[in-house]
Amino acid sequence: MDSISQFALGAGLGVAIMGRRTAVWKAALWGGIAGTIPDLDALIDHGDPIRNMTLHRAASHSLLYLTMLSPLLAWTVTRIHGEAVHFRRWWLALWAALFTHPLLDTMTIYGTQLLQPFSAYPFALGSMFIIDPLYTLPLLLGLLVTAADRGPARWRWNRLGLALSTLYLGWSLFAQAWATTAAERELTAAGVHSERLLVIPTGFNTLLWRIVAMEPGGATYHEGFWSPFDRGRPIRFDRYTSDRELFNRLRGNWGLERIAWFSHGFFRVERRGDIATIADLRMGQEPDYFFRFDVARWQSNPGWLEIPYRISGSRGDVATLLRWLWPRMLGADLPPPHTQPSSTPDSRGG
Repeated sequence: MDSISQFALGAGLGVAIMGRRTAVWKAALWGGIAGTIPDLDALIDHGDPIRNMTLHRAASHSLLYLTMLSPLLAWTVTRIHGEAVHFRRWWLALWAALFTHPLLDTMTIYGTQLLQPFSAYPFALGSMFIIDPLYTLPLLLGLLVTAADRGPARWRWNRLGLALSTLYLGWSLFAQAWATTAAERELTAAGVHSERLLVIPTGFNTLLWRIVAMEPGGATYHEGFWSPFDRGRPIRFDRYTSDRELFNRLRGNWGLERIAWFSHGFFRVERRGDIATIADLRMGQEPDYFFRFDVARWQSNPGWLEIPYRISGSRGDVATLLRWLWPRMLGADLPPPHTQPSSTPDSRGG
């Protein structure tokens, strides 16, 4: 999730756990800092954009490492504020803020390596968009009212904010399951056999869901959108292709195989001129994907050569996407913008 949401969650937990033992501002500040610490790995340059992408949310999001960090952070805070008597309570509060950061990130589709150093598997439930105001606003309002209130029941507002945000996470999982059931029904009716099915929310909401169905082998995939306000209208699926022959010829290219792994198989390979690219289909929508990378160049002799990896993706026309998003979310029968189903990419010479 975004940094504001992570700070707000950490601050809310800090205030809830510390209660009357310390000032509200201290609990909120240090809880928020702890809730933000894991994302400091974004400041590390690993040498190329593919490593930067796939090593984000890695060791810094390890549940083990964050647990090990929590007593050191608690010791630092208690020494700064002279509150050693509350060390155990600070430890619990800061551990909760650190520990819930990667768990919240796992609700998005990016991929979070919770089990480092034992496993690099990128966990991703994908029921939340990376920014969702309906999750963040209850946390912020609960904190603000708690800070402003001077009454004996002031902490109830913070607890209410935490409860509402948690309920919203639960709703996102329910809505995702609902959308998945609808997608599976429609794909079966259309005679499409999907080897992998991706169901994720579109931007800033949990009402409009994007569906990507990969056929066996990954050479063909289908994209569609579903909202509960569609009221039973069939899902419109558009068909797209990925050059699996080119992918097979580029086997051994570290960047190519890294994205194929990190995306859980939801990727597209294509040739653009003399450049081979791979796109992570989970983040974006046709035809625009932010995480698209140039990974190889064709030369007549010796053929495909690995090149320094370069990001070549795009967010597309954001204003047009936002104008489409709201009415489509509420059930309007609108095709997605920029939909241009592709033919099989050119793989000559590859």
